[in-house]
Amino acid sequence: MQRLSGLGVSSGIAIGRAVCIETRTEEIYRFPLAAEELDGEVERFERAIEAAHDEILRLRDKVEKQMGDDLAAVFEAHALFLRDAGFVRRIVARIREEQVNAEWAVHRTIEELGEQFAAMEDDYLRERREDLRDVAHQLLRSLQGTSHHELSDLEGDVVVFADLLTPSDTLRLGRGKVVGFVMETGGKTSHTTIIARSLKLPAITGLPGVLAQVTDEDPVILDGDSGCVILHPTKEVLADYRRRQIDWARRDRELMATCALPARTADGVDLELMANIDLPEEMHDVQRYGATGIGLYRSEFLYIERSPEQPSEEDHYQLYRQLVEVTAPHPAIIRTYDLGGRKLASELTNIHEENPVLGLRGIRLTLAKPEVFKPQIRALYRAAVHGNLWAMIPLVSTLEEVEQFRSYAASVADDLARQGVEHRRDLPIGIMIEVPAAALIADRLAREVDFFSIGTNDLIQYSLAVDRGNEHVANLYQPLHPGLLRMLRFVINSADDAGIPVSVCGEVASDVRVAPLLVGLGLRRLSMSPRAVGRIKSRLRALRISELEEIAQHCLDFGTASEVSAYLDRALTKKVSLGTNP
Repeated sequence: MQRLSGLGVSSGIAIGRAVCIETRTEEIYRFPLAAEELDGEVERFERAIEAAHDEILRLRDKVEKQMGDDLAAVFEAHALFLRDAGFVRRIVARIREEQVNAEWAVHRTIEELGEQFAAMEDDYLRERREDLRDVAHQLLRSLQGTSHHELSDLEGDVVVFADLLTPSDTLRLGRGKVVGFVMETGGKTSHTTIIARSLKLPAITGLPGVLAQVTDEDPVILDGDSGCVILHPTKEVLADYRRRQIDWARRDRELMATCALPARTADGVDLELMANIDLPEEMHDVQRYGATGIGLYRSEFLYIERSPEQPSEEDHYQLYRQLVEVTAPHPAIIRTYDLGGRKLASELTNIHEENPVLGLRGIRLTLAKPEVFKPQIRALYRAAVHGNLWAMIPLVSTLEEVEQFRSYAASVADDLARQGVEHRRDLPIGIMIEVPAAALIADRLAREVDFFSIGTNDLIQYSLAVDRGNEHVANLYQPLHPGLLRMLRFVINSADDAGIPVSVCGEVASDVRVAPLLVGLGLRRLSMSPRAVGRIKSRLRALRISELEEIAQHCLDFGTASEVSAYLDRALTKKVSLGTNP
């Protein structure tokens, strides 16, 4: 038996067998070859072409059976590309003329062809660059001798071990037979781990090199609370963790008993505990766990699910209508696409960014490509007729961005009016506060919008210059940093002075230590994972506003996150032990 210690990012216990998935392509290097090696290298390339072609046809047949002819045709086109004589001749010629390895020849040829596709005026042909990349990826995997499990092949209680998983990978795997995830890289607020939590699957990250320690079919246990991974558990350890699984389910049921209770402090101050959701299947968890509406629907996951197809206006409208009807009479706050960063945007921008997290993403991408976002905005106006729908703009950093978005949204509403399409003109429009610049001009922004929602995941990242998905600097990702707390206080006061609602929808709202501090700072609305509502509600019902305000004031006077953390633990333990739960 072997125990590995990582970072627990999604709670729960998973028991199953390991399946290893390597998603990152190996680095492509240029190796010079001697003349006598060239024939062998060409033969190796031709074998890789055959293997990649066979693999793509296998995928085509599977997709045809499960999803129909239209999607299967994508793989058919990929297979035809590998059979294109001109494509093959071009790579073979490069191997022989430059006397280089096949991987380099493929890599350079694909780069050249990709540039040619990108320069084409025809939109359809430009978009074929993505198909070209997929073909190249398959061919390079064949050359490098790597393989991967097809997602739909996984059966039984599977714990996925991966070097890196995209949100879409996690989504597809988590809806199958997967019971947990272990990843070499990632942080508590990466979008992949947010998806794992949405799927109610335990996950652990921060285990570099773990794929070298695990083999397919190894029996494993993962504990998403402690971050512990156990390989080849003994019978005794296995029995212990099965008991823990039962205890976990029991605690979950006990928390469900709080769902019908009001979210109210011990001295009678009412609070709103809302739900963050990513997936359509989560909408019914809003009522099940006692949340008062949806504080954040991350609409980009609809885009991720449909990629490479873009959701239609009707797709958006039908989903948003369901959300407002399920949450009525409470609000459903829909965040417009927060694409970019590390979330699918290359097909929209056709550009490569060295640092995409600080690049063309969120509202910047919306304003740069307004026609792409128009179906979503039209759908928001239309769906608002059916309930209490609010629209929220991500990653605002300037007042001009708000003004430009409002102007564009008004023009979309004008179009709907001219066309006689039923819509709600007075749709509330708010912004995410997740960039320090926006936080520091919150008093000005509050005059231009209908509400604020503080996105602490990115606000922490940008304020502390810490990549939220980088396990190497996870210790610097500090939600209790005094600088952040002071920023939150200013944003909350600015919203209160302007008379607009303000909430926090970042992961800190789900933390039983941090949530009371947020209330002490002046917040009365928190949005979190639906499953966290019962836990947070129980904690807040045992505390008084006057106590929390005193605690918050002390926290603002400290100079380090560790001082805040230590004080918060002492203060909350004392208050809860002295308090009662009405």
